Amino acid sequence: MSASIDQHSHSVPVATSDIQHIPGERGLPLLGHLPELLRNPRGLRARMHDTYGPVFKTRVLGQWTVNLNGVDALQMVMQDREHNFSSEQGWDHTIGKLFKRGLMLLDFDEHRYHRRILQTAFKSDALAHYLDSMQQVARQSFATWSEQSTLRVYPAIKQLALDNAAVAFLGIELDARADSLNQAFIDTVTASLAVVRWPIPGLAYQRGLKGRALLHEFFASQIAERRTKDASDMFTLLCQASNDDGEAFSDEDIINHMIFLLMAAHDTVTSSLTIAIHGLAAHPQWQERLRAENAAVGDGPLDFAQLDQLEQTGWLFNEALRLWGPVPLLPRRALRAFQFADVEIPANTQIAISPDSAHYDASVWSNPTAFDPERFSPARAEHKQHAFAFCPYGGGAHKCIGMRFAQMLAKVVLREFVTTFDCTLTDGYALDMQPLPIPKPRDGLPVRITRR
Repeated sequence: MSASIDQHSHSVPVATSDIQHIPGERGLPLLGHLPELLRNPRGLRARMHDTYGPVFKTRVLGQWTVNLNGVDALQMVMQDREHNFSSEQGWDHTIGKLFKRGLMLLDFDEHRYHRRILQTAFKSDALAHYLDSMQQVARQSFATWSEQSTLRVYPAIKQLALDNAAVAFLGIELDARADSLNQAFIDTVTASLAVVRWPIPGLAYQRGLKGRALLHEFFASQIAERRTKDASDMFTLLCQASNDDGEAFSDEDIINHMIFLLMAAHDTVTSSLTIAIHGLAAHPQWQERLRAENAAVGDGPLDFAQLDQLEQTGWLFNEALRLWGPVPLLPRRALRAFQFADVEIPANTQIAISPDSAHYDASVWSNPTAFDPERFSPARAEHKQHAFAFCPYGGGAHKCIGMRFAQMLAKVVLREFVTTFDCTLTDGYALDMQPLPIPKPRDGLPVRITRR
């Protein structure tokens, strides 16, 4: 099977235009809904839903997308029992060249084959190894944060996450080489939102392609050594991983998966941890609750078995994920015609679903716009009212393979943060989010910190 994967080629067809019966709008000439989508995708979705119902179409740069809203839409598309919704074809036109053949851009049997091998890097023994480096990197980062009275949270967490990826994922020292790889990775992610998608020198898309090329070169130069190296970083584990039949990844498979995993495990958790710290700063009683929880666990480094004891820390991180999920829109391509909410949607239609459409559903969540981590407590368990009421990690076959890794990193960082600092928002602060490609505060979220 590996040989057929290495020779894989796929031509994504043009989406159908046979959707005139579906309500919606063309938006602005040429741009369509692009400006509104970049500025406020949540507001665009809510406005269109209120006007047209749970199924409506939008247009961006000439490409029509049919949007499906609500928990039932999320369940239908994510579970995909009939293999009707292609993730590969859904994502290809935006990130296909930058994160090609990453796990999110594979479908069905091929996706399952790759995922089984990738699971090696996310088993409990591997996560326990990453935990040690996570705590070390967090302590080193917080030592530099202590020198500041006002911290811009987003860039600080971003650097922490990059440093953690260099150690846990790549197994390299935090030096100039790590800095150059980090910048290449940042350029690759930034290019995913580029409007001009031609390799024009000086523009974001070209920088992204160059960043990917640098990452490709780094991984390719290391694979032969890593296949026999005695180490427990994620890169080395993937070089040596195989399935039950002894099939291993090709060199190109490893490169593609590592570039994708860096993106998936870095920018998403950076976004969510930033929102979690905003919640702590805006609601200082939660700083005290998390400190009390951590005091009960005890001082010193965490071991893997202690993570489950940080229950309220998990509630708070989940609430950050609910309020500002790291992936606001999930594209798919319908391979066959289907029906949703009594609307016929033809084959080959580009569709999109949104976790926000569940996370802000007032029929599921009490006061859904409010910050309220206790909604995840066993006593309330609002997230269990529907199988897809809470789905920041996706669901079905494509549920995030790094979910436990993200939860672990979040608990480490939040534990170290509340036991090291008191934090408050600056006077009159109002959170202003840039929603795409992954949500982040436009100003980086400045908070006042004092060392405890």
